[in-house]
Amino acid sequence: MVETVNVRRFGAGQQPVKPAHSSRRLVLAFEFATATHGRAVLFLILCCLILFLPGFFATPPIDRDEARFAQATRQMVESGDFVDIRFQDDVRYKKPVGIYWLQAAVVETASALGMPRAQARIWLYRVPSLIGAIGAVLLTYWTALAFVTRRGAALAALMMASCVLLGVEARLAKTDAMLLLTVTAAMGALARVYLSWQRGEDPAHPPWSAPVIFWTALAGGILLKGPLILMFVGLAIAVLAALDRSLEWFARMRPVWGLMWCLVLVLPWFVLIFLRAGETFFADSVGGDMLSKLGAQESHGAPPGLYLVLFWITFWPGAPLAGMAAPAVWRARREPGAQFLLAWLIPSWIVFEVVLTKLPHYVLPLYPAIAILTVGALERRVLSRSIWLIRGSAWWFAIPAITAVIAVAGAIKLTHQPAFPAWPILAGAMIFGLVAWWMFEDSRAERSLLNAVIAAMLLAIAVYGLVVPSLRPLFPSAEVGYLLRYANCPGPKLASAGYHEPSLVFLTHTSIVLTDGSGAADFLGQGPCRFALVEARSERNFVQRADAIGLRYNAAARIDGYNISQGRPISIAIYRSEDPQ
Repeated sequence: MVETVNVRRFGAGQQPVKPAHSSRRLVLAFEFATATHGRAVLFLILCCLILFLPGFFATPPIDRDEARFAQATRQMVESGDFVDIRFQDDVRYKKPVGIYWLQAAVVETASALGMPRAQARIWLYRVPSLIGAIGAVLLTYWTALAFVTRRGAALAALMMASCVLLGVEARLAKTDAMLLLTVTAAMGALARVYLSWQRGEDPAHPPWSAPVIFWTALAGGILLKGPLILMFVGLAIAVLAALDRSLEWFARMRPVWGLMWCLVLVLPWFVLIFLRAGETFFADSVGGDMLSKLGAQESHGAPPGLYLVLFWITFWPGAPLAGMAAPAVWRARREPGAQFLLAWLIPSWIVFEVVLTKLPHYVLPLYPAIAILTVGALERRVLSRSIWLIRGSAWWFAIPAITAVIAVAGAIKLTHQPAFPAWPILAGAMIFGLVAWWMFEDSRAERSLLNAVIAAMLLAIAVYGLVVPSLRPLFPSAEVGYLLRYANCPGPKLASAGYHEPSLVFLTHTSIVLTDGSGAADFLGQGPCRFALVEARSERNFVQRADAIGLRYNAAARIDGYNISQGRPISIAIYRSEDPQ
C-alpha cells in the first residue's frame, strides 16, 4: 500500500509551517529548543520539571488511593515480603505488583543512601509517577515523530506535559502515570510497524526494536494494572484489521517470540501470588475490581458523555485546539496516520463512556493520540474556522481566571488567609491565557498554544506549589502525625475512632487500631503512652465507655479539618491515657 507523493498525509513526514510573525521571542525560543532531537528532549524534560515539581514534595498524602498504594508499599518494605500486597492486615489484591515494586525500589534506595525516615516520606512514593509522567511526555514526542515533524512532535509532547490530568497524576503515588508510559510506548512501536507497512516497505529483515519495545511495554502494563493495556492495544489492532481487511503487518511484531518474552516477564509474580493466595488475587482483581466497574463502583457511576465534558478541563490547554482540529481529523480518517490514531482513540473511549464507573484518569492513555492528531491538523493549517469552535479559544483565559477565583476563595474559607503569595503568579497565568486568546488565528495557533503552556506552568506553581500545601485543614492526618511525632513517651500506641482514612495509617504507624468510640476507650485503658483519636461523631460513645470502665485520660489536643474523601468537616480530639502513679 504505497502513498501518493502529492498528497500530504498523517504519517508521511511534512515540512514545518512557519507561523506568522515567527520572529517573536517566544516562537524563536521554541525554534531554538527544538532544532535538534537532543535539544527537544532536554527542553521537554525542563518543561516537565517546571510543570510537575511544584507541590510534589510539600503536599501531604491524598486520600484515598494514593495513601493506600503508599501504605501497602511501606508494609512491603517493612516486612521484606515483595510478593504479597497488604494494607494493615487486609489483603490488597485490586492491582498487580508493578507499582509497589517501583515505589519500594525508590524507598529502599533512599534508605540505603542514608535518608532519615525514608519510609514515611510520601514524595518518595511519588517518584515512579513523576518518572512515568516525564517518560510518557518523551514517548509522546517519539511516537509523534512517526506522524509529524520534529517541531510538531515537540508541540504534541508539550500539550501532554501541560495538560491538567497528567499534572495531577504526576503528583500522586498511583499507577496511572506509569500506565500512560507503557501504553504510549506500545502504541508508538505499533505505529512505526503499521505505517511502514502502509508505505509499502518490505524489509528482508524487519528490525527487532519495535517488537522488543512493544512486548516489553505490554508486560509492564500488565504488571501495573492487569489486562487494561490489552484493551487499548487489542481494540486498536482489531479496528485496523477490520478497516484494512488485513493483519499482515502485525506479523512484523514477531508475535510468537514477543508473547513468549511477555510471559517470561509477567508469569513469575502471578505464579508466586497464586501459590501464596490461591484464587483470591484473581477473584479480587478481576471480579472484585475490574468487572465491578461495569456497574457504579464506589459511587463513581455517571452517564455516557461525562468524559467528553471533562475533556475540556482535563486536556487544557490543548483542548481548544483539539476541538478546532476535530473536523479536519475526521475528514482525514482514512489516511494511514489518522486512521491509526483514531483506532487508538475512539474504540477505547467508547468503552469508557459506556461503562458506568467513571473516573477522569481512565482516559489518560488516549490523550497522546489526541495531541498528535491536533498537531497534525495545526501543521497543515486546517484548523476549523467555525465561529463556535474558535470562540473556544477563550478557554485559555477562562481556566486560569476560574482557577484563581477558586484557589483564593478556597484558601479564605479553609485557612482565613487569602493566599497573597500566589496572587502575582495567578495574575501572570491569566495574562498569558488572555494573550493566547486574543492573538489566536489560524496562522498563530502555535504561538497561542505556547502562551497557554506558560499559563499552565504559572498555574502549577501557584496552585500546587503555594495554595494546596497551605490548605492544612484539608490534611488532618498530617496534623495528627505531626503532633504525635513529638509525643514525650517512647513507642506510643495509637487507635482511631470515626476517622479511618488511609493517610492516617501512613502518617502514623501500620499498627494503628481503627475502631469505634467504645473500642478507643478500651484501648486507652490497656496501658500508658497510648493515644486515641476520636472524631466528634464518636465522642459520645467514647465518653460513655470511659466512664463505665473508670478510665482516666487527658485531652491532649483537638484538630479541626475537612475530610475530602467524605466531603464533610471533621473534628478530631486526641486523648492520652494517664501514666500510672
